[in-house]
Amino acid sequence: MKGKLVFAAAALSIATSCVFAAGETVTVGGQAMYPTRDIVDNAVNSADHTTLVAAVKAAGLVDTLKSPGPFTVFAPTNEAFAALPAGTVDTLVKPENKAMLTSILTYHVLTGRYDFRKLDTAIKAGGGKASIRTVNGEMLTFTENGPRNIVVADAAGHTADISTYDVYQSNGVIMVVDKVLMPK
Repeated sequence: MKGKLVFAAAALSIATSCVFAAGETVTVGGQAMYPTRDIVDNAVNSADHTTLVAAVKAAGLVDTLKSPGPFTVFAPTNEAFAALPAGTVDTLVKPENKAMLTSILTYHVLTGRYDFRKLDTAIKAGGGKASIRTVNGEMLTFTENGPRNIVVADAAGHTADISTYDVYQSNGVIMVVDKVLMPK
């Protein structure tokens, strides 16, 4: 009986640590991102993602990103948006450019929960790269650049580094990226 209890306790400990690892609270933009909140409820608290949040609101994607999902969002930082040519963001958030803004934002979203492990597995299965269809219908390409370093490439071959991995949400996962990716 004692052996069974030790085994059961060890199994419970392993199961609990796996759940905790997938549900840790991560800090992004100086604020805690709670795994019990959805993508939007967490993102609005990040000081590093105010431009992204404003763009999501302007595109009318708040309800979508609050839905059950799951989604994987490659979330460009404010610095990533600031690196775009001058006036780009101001132009994109105008009502007459909503379709273009929506296309760019949904190019940063995958249907499903793609954490580091799932992306890594897809890259290895693809012989060193994986192409995954985004919500806007176009592909993003993923490769590895060293251990635990995945690079995301857009349709034109421009790349973004993932600076923060596996920010779990109740309806998906956020990966923080350092560039805005552009569809065709």
